[in-house]
Amino acid sequence: MPLGLAALDDLFDAFEDLRDVLGSSDAVAIETASNRVSHAASAVRAIGAWRSEPAVVERLSAMMPLLESARIRVSLLADHSSQRLSILAAHGARAAPLTYGR
Repeated sequence: MPLGLAALDDLFDAFEDLRDVLGSSDAVAIETASNRVSHAASAVRAIGAWRSEPAVVERLSAMMPLLESARIRVSLLADHSSQRLSILAAHGARAAPLTYGR
């Protein structure tokens, strides 16, 4: 397996882990999964030659829907959290539910 394909497999697995934890309120798990995605994406970028390997380009193209769905979900969850924090700031912690469970 070319190095680029192995790096893409790691990136795919990292995104799968991120997608699994995004539904939870476990901030540590979300941050850990996000860091894993960041490191895996850096590894793919570091290879450099992946653009010239047709198999790698094909695999990356197949992964794009997953990557895009994760990006959209992260954006929606960040917006939702921002709205909840705004409610807390506007009404105080007694009038609004906590953003993260304890």
